[in-house]
Amino acid sequence: MNLKYRAIRNLKDLHWTNFVFLTIAGTVNAFGVMMFMYPVKLYDSGMSGVSMLLNQLTPEIYTLSLFLVIFNVPIFIFGLKKQGFAFTVYSVFAVVIYSIVSGFLTEYFPLDEIPESPFAGNDLLLCAIFGGILSGIGSGMTIRAGGAIDGIDVLSVIFAKGLGLSLGSFVMIFDTILYIICGIIVGSWILPLYSIVTYYIGSQVVDFVVEGLDRSKCALIVTNKANEISDALSEQFHSSGTIVNAIGGYSKEEKQIIYFIINHFQINRLKKIVYEIDKTAFISMHDVSDIIRKQQIVHKK
Repeated sequence: MNLKYRAIRNLKDLHWTNFVFLTIAGTVNAFGVMMFMYPVKLYDSGMSGVSMLLNQLTPEIYTLSLFLVIFNVPIFIFGLKKQGFAFTVYSVFAVVIYSIVSGFLTEYFPLDEIPESPFAGNDLLLCAIFGGILSGIGSGMTIRAGGAIDGIDVLSVIFAKGLGLSLGSFVMIFDTILYIICGIIVGSWILPLYSIVTYYIGSQVVDFVVEGLDRSKCALIVTNKANEISDALSEQFHSSGTIVNAIGGYSKEEKQIIYFIINHFQINRLKKIVYEIDKTAFISMHDVSDIIRKQQIVHKK
């Protein structure tokens, strides 16, 4: 009975709108890789890059689509316990869509016969830029839908902490090793170096898609006049903050901390309001990547 209940609960965590979003994400990612990177032999990052390298080194019967599934799906299943049921299902679905669309594009366009991009020709810089942009959009959309389109994200979650690395550092080291191996195997460093350009652009686009152009800022205001400042900020920005009681680490005096969310354009106004009321206040600013209110909850499992 418990297993049945758990299965029903897991299925309820899945939402059809996310599958639509993931279908678009996998298609965009495949289009960027196959139309710009694959024909000129640029390498994607993570398991996708490994798949592209092996596709070049093995007989034609072993397609890129096959390697994408072989390398990514087992990793997502391996990470099921750590990442959760919904994440695993969404990720496997995104990879399958990516693989299917990649296979379709290979059949429809003679990508193996003509070593140039249908859109950018042999211009490696254009291929690196637009390949990175489109693959980044696809990866970012997948993350927003609650999954991941490359197994390297799961491996980073599982192994990075044990190695004393951040998730970003783990991925960067993996990709650096991958590009070095690619350079040694193909006997040239031009393609791996352009692949690094693709990786950098793609990572920036992922951040943009996931976090937005205008990241919110969290203002932590340490003051003795929290009520006055909070009221003034609420009146100015039509938003409410949170007041937390605190004790000064050096002075041992009782203080209060105001937790207030603003955007980049409101920083100067916030500073002006705070220091007009309390010239001794201390303000610390931090980036906030996501704001979730009860009425705005998106299905991100």
